[in-house]
This record gives sequence, structure tokens and C-alpha cells, in this order.
Amino acid sequence: MIQNFFCFLFSVSLISGSLLAQTPPKELEIELHPEQAFQTIHSFGASGCWFAEPIGAHWPDQKKEHIAELLFSTEKTENGSPKGLGLSAWRFNIGAGTAEQGDSSGIIEPNHRVESFLGENGQYDWSKQPGYQYFLKKASDYKVPNLIAFVNSPPVFFNKNQLGFLQTKGHTTNLKKEHYKDFGHFLATIVQHFDNEGYHFNYLSPINEPQWDWHGEFGHAKQEGTPYSNEEMFEVITEVNKALKKNKSATKIVIPEAAMLTYLTDENGPTSDQINTFWNNKSKLYLGNLSHLATYVAGHSYFTDGSNEQIISVREKLKKSSSAYNLDYWQSEYSLLGNGYLEGEESRSTLDCGLFLAKIIHHDLVVGNASAWHYWNSFEPGDWKKDTRYYLIALEPNEDWSDGSYAVTGNFYALGHYSRFVRPGMQRIGLTRSDQATAIEAAEGVMISAYQHPATKETVLVVINYTEDYYTLKINGESAEWYNQYITNRSNRFKYRGDVQSSFIQLMPRSIYTLVSD
Repeated sequence: MIQNFFCFLFSVSLISGSLLAQTPPKELEIELHPEQAFQTIHSFGASGCWFAEPIGAHWPDQKKEHIAELLFSTEKTENGSPKGLGLSAWRFNIGAGTAEQGDSSGIIEPNHRVESFLGENGQYDWSKQPGYQYFLKKASDYKVPNLIAFVNSPPVFFNKNQLGFLQTKGHTTNLKKEHYKDFGHFLATIVQHFDNEGYHFNYLSPINEPQWDWHGEFGHAKQEGTPYSNEEMFEVITEVNKALKKNKSATKIVIPEAAMLTYLTDENGPTSDQINTFWNNKSKLYLGNLSHLATYVAGHSYFTDGSNEQIISVREKLKKSSSAYNLDYWQSEYSLLGNGYLEGEESRSTLDCGLFLAKIIHHDLVVGNASAWHYWNSFEPGDWKKDTRYYLIALEPNEDWSDGSYAVTGNFYALGHYSRFVRPGMQRIGLTRSDQATAIEAAEGVMISAYQHPATKETVLVVINYTEDYYTLKINGESAEWYNQYITNRSNRFKYRGDVQSSFIQLMPRSIYTLVSD
């Protein structure tokens, strides 16, 4: 019985984070430098693509309301843990009408077909996309400050092949040139309608990942999508700007939603070097003078995560290029699409996936200087326990998608350590480390970033211990002596762990901490 009692004490001490590890903890001190202010945080967000429709339109109220709470709530449970991610941006997909086509759309997955508000008869039907609209309205109810509308393909009847994707390989848009103006009017009309309904889209993204050809064999295509050359983008965005200006809209256009960050600064082909192409006033495709173009450059972090060296070098180059034109970088879409997250393993646990996601968020913010960071996708069918690479919430639907179960993943917790606490208007601030770790060394060890609200001086630190080692962390140079502590690791998930002194913070192995000044 005494032996069992000591075994119990040992297990409790490990869970509570005491220092009963086999080796002494490593020591790390940091000093905060609020006088060094970098980017102002705009938002952390996610997309509601594809499966917002069946969930929002058909699932029982209690379940879909709880999913909305998981995504948008900034409240806490009785034990102090967050109820939700507190997303500060929500991305709404404007459909192309492939759902109305059914199997004739050529898209294999029914839930990847999306309705269009505009019919081929020229009439608008605002009852379309009811599931998508459910989550849009929930985001508004939760006072999510940034609503963003994005487009994968123009309406199918504006397209050359009357489909939502290309059947042949190439790099010319599927949108007929005679419908460029119609496409602009279509988007401006949708924005105006939702404005009138009380749901203002702060931003409109008319083009998505123009570098991919979105080619698919009929009956096996994966989703709506179309490529664009830079020249075609210039013409289309000009028409969208005209339509918004005519409607006296307050909505801003965000471009170019590059499929990889490298397309923003270099690469070859008809849709490359997009920062210089669209924001250099000597370029023949200069868009920087458009009245409704936002001063943000949006790109996707896919396939730039193969190694720590690649993660850092790509984002260093992006920061230099965007800064040259006084542009804020938005990381507007990412999931663990490539194989970089495996890091040499055959498969990864949901915690491993979350830790890798936290690493990418850290580097986009600290190296790339991103002011916004948005995830793809909020929810998809899958197993929440392993290789949760594509989604925040894993779905297990019934056969007709009228109901189902769901569970949050490691990615959910990783994003939440930023989205719930690093709020819009905060600024990333400087810090120095006692170990003087290089960016590469930090990426393999302990990654730390700090944020402060310029008015309230509330300070937030996000700390990622990527190692199997214990650390003790001491924070210097900040007036706050106590921090509220939230942790995700092998035994805790996004959990409030009470107050902790800045002079002695213990970091457990393979863990993410958020520390909020008390």
C-alpha cells in the first residue's frame, strides 16, 4: 500500500509539472523589450469551407451551436480554461453553383460542390448556402471582428466550360473575358446584400491560389477552382474594384492568395513574383493605386515547411520584400498539406501535429512578421487521434450527413494558444534570450514570442517546448510578476493551470504554453 502511495505521488508530480525528471531541467532566461514593437496583430482565423453546409443546414441545433462556440467563444469554463478558440476572423466561401449541377458538376465529393447565390437566369436567391450562412451569422453573433468572403471559382455559367474547374491543363483562367465585369458585379452585389442584412464583409478575396491549374478529370475533380495569370488577375481585380467603388462599399480587396509563399517573391511562370508585379508602381500590372485594395499581401504557407532552414529562409525573404512596399503579410491559408510535419516519422500523433502547427505559426509571426494567420480547414471528416493534418475539428458524420459526432484535435489547441489570447491590436514585442539561440536552434528547442497591448500593457507570451527536456523559464524586464498559465501537452489540453511567478516557470516536454500577464 505504501508503494502504491508513492507511485501515486510520482504520477501526480509529473502531471503537475514538478521536477521529478531523471535529469535536471535546463535553464532559460528571457528579457522582454516592449520598446521594440513590430507588427500589429490583425487577426487569427479559419475557413468554414465545404462542411459548414451540411453541419449548419442539417445537424441538430445543440451540436452545431457547440461547434460554433468552440470556434468563436472568448469565454472560459468554471475551471478557467477557454471554451473556444476566440477566432478574430472567419472566412466565408462564395460558391460557384456546382451543387446545383449535382453529379453533372464533375466534382466527386458532394460536399465539395457549393451553391451559387446567382442563377443562370440572372436572379439572386439569398436562401442558398444556408449552412455556410449559419456559421457566418454565428461568427457575427460572437462578435468576430473580421468577416472575409473568398472565391474559388466564378459562377459556372461565367466560365468557358460551364464547370467549376478546368478539364484541361494550362494556365489561363476558366472565366470568360466577357464576364470579367459581370464577375465583379456579382461579388459587389453579394457584399452589398450581406451589408444590408447586418453582416459586413471587411474583406473580399476574389481569387484563390491562382498558381494551380485546378485541372481535374470529369467525375473525379476535387473542388471548385481556376488558375489566373498575373495579367488576368490585374484585369479581374480592376473590375472588382470598379464594382465595389460603384456601390460605395467599405469592403477591401485582399490579393493574391498565392498558393505558396515563394510565388510572392520569386518562382517562374505566369503567376509569380506577385509582390513586385502588383505593388511596384513601375510595373505595368500595378494595382497599388486601386481605391479598394487592402495594404495586405496574402499568401499560403503550404509546401514551405520541409525543413527548419526552408521555413526560416522563405519567410525572411518574404518579410524583406513585403516591407519594401510597406505591406503587411497575411498568412491566409495553411494546414499540414505537405509531408514536412512528419519530420522523418511514418505518422504523427495529434499532439505532434499540433506542435508542428505551432512551430509554423511562430515562424510566420516572428520571421515573416505576419499580422494575420488563418487556418484551413475548420472541420473535416477524420480521426481526431492521429495525423490530424487538415482540420481543427474532426467529424464523424452519419451516412446522409444529417447528424454526427465530432472532436477537437491537437491543431485546435495549437491555434488556440495564439488566437484566444493574442488579440487584434496587440503588437509583437522584442525579447532576448540567455542562450542566444539562433532561429534554427530555437526551432529545434524552445520557441518564444511576446505580444503586448499598447494601451493596457497586457502582455502575452507563447512558448513552445519542442524537445523531450524539462526547462525552467525566467522572465526579466517586465513589471508583471505573475502570469496566468495555459498549457497543452501529453496530459493537458488547452488547460488553465493557475498563476505562475515570472521568476520560475516550468516547461514540460513537448508542450505549448500561453502566459498572460496578471
